[in-house]
Amino acid sequence: MKNSILQKYNVPGPRYTSYPTVPYWDEKDFTYQIWIDTLKKSFAESNAKEGLSLYIHLPFCESMCTFCGCNKRITKNHDVENPYIEAVLKEWALYCDILDEKPIIKEIHLGGGTPTFFSTKNLEDLISGIFCYAEKAKDHEFSFEGHPNNTTRAHLQKLYDLGFRRVSFGVQDYSEKVQKAIHRNQPFHNVAKVTFWAREIGYTSIGHDLIFGLPFQGVDDVIDTIEKTHSLQPDRLAFYSYAHVPWIKGNGQRGFNDEDIPKDEEKRQLYEVGKDLLYENDYYEIGMDHFALKTDSLFDSFKTGKLHRNFMGYSSSKTQLMIGLGVSSISDSWYSFAQNVKGLEEYYALLESDKLPIFRGHLLTAEDLIIRKHILNIMCQFETSWEDPSNYIPEIPEILLQLKEMKNDGLVVIKTNGILVTDAGKAFIRNICMAFDLRLKRKTPETQLFSMTI
Repeated sequence: MKNSILQKYNVPGPRYTSYPTVPYWDEKDFTYQIWIDTLKKSFAESNAKEGLSLYIHLPFCESMCTFCGCNKRITKNHDVENPYIEAVLKEWALYCDILDEKPIIKEIHLGGGTPTFFSTKNLEDLISGIFCYAEKAKDHEFSFEGHPNNTTRAHLQKLYDLGFRRVSFGVQDYSEKVQKAIHRNQPFHNVAKVTFWAREIGYTSIGHDLIFGLPFQGVDDVIDTIEKTHSLQPDRLAFYSYAHVPWIKGNGQRGFNDEDIPKDEEKRQLYEVGKDLLYENDYYEIGMDHFALKTDSLFDSFKTGKLHRNFMGYSSSKTQLMIGLGVSSISDSWYSFAQNVKGLEEYYALLESDKLPIFRGHLLTAEDLIIRKHILNIMCQFETSWEDPSNYIPEIPEILLQLKEMKNDGLVVIKTNGILVTDAGKAFIRNICMAFDLRLKRKTPETQLFSMTI
């Protein structure tokens, strides 16, 4: 890939877990009652038809990984488990009191933090407590993030017994030098052990998360990591670009120097080498940063146009309503977003007063809803269309003018009423989404809010 193109498009940009992105939410126009009203509306429209998704944030970790920008609490004190589980169940009970009928849950994802920080007994109490107020959809899909160093066979067996069939393990990179820099000492045999256990128990989708662009990482490290990964045959892979955001307080990304991090052409080479190896090993690119074997449900959803993306990541199917439980979790009613407070003590205090622990949100405008569809289409299908007049907005000519340069660079094909992302353009998917991001265009950030796109 030409260095000039890399330099042209290597700019700060959102990862588009939502549109509008969180820094562009209209918080001043959002109220607690707006969230309740849109929650009820979405629930009434979708519960019987498709059910809802539940994201549960479990924030505790025993040690700090210096590549991580997630909301977490570092502690070795496991006495924190019970109070937190009780608080999450209290939050869920408050939601169920608001809803008019019993929720049907299609998806659950346990994220973190480190979900396997919690004991099997507490995880069982959490899931059992959730279903005191709800029922499972027939085609439910439950997943969790497992740390290879502390996920036990008992963890895997218990969650399997509770209906979980998908697990993702954070691998990042197998180089000892890289692992030392990111404070993530994780031998290959730990990953192999939990992967084999999950397969023996019966998990139908096992994922590994890899990262390129980490400090001290070179091409040989990426090759070694992917070859080791291939030997374990995970069903799906995330191959993320390391997001260097040292300005975020408490994210632990100050443990190495900027000059230790691969940049520009050097970083992009790590991706290209890794992607080529994944292709050689029969992994198919099914979305931004994501690859899957043909036998995995994500590949099938991609081929049939059912792939969806939300705050939990890529999903095999869409639910209109997603409720986030736990500190910092974000909920999505499709018509609005709502985020929980980030501090553990404030989270507990609000629940003690019988109030949902929400501190900010955004009510989507009619324009937001259309742009959101286009960005989701690009990230999930590598194309979008405004042939349907309901998907057209007056700014389309302006968007096409910006995309014309990307067309000249071979990144997109512009059709009569839509665009198609080329194979070369898949590496620049965030930049293509940015062409549709009207809020970003209307108000350029005065300080750096986002990591670099490449």
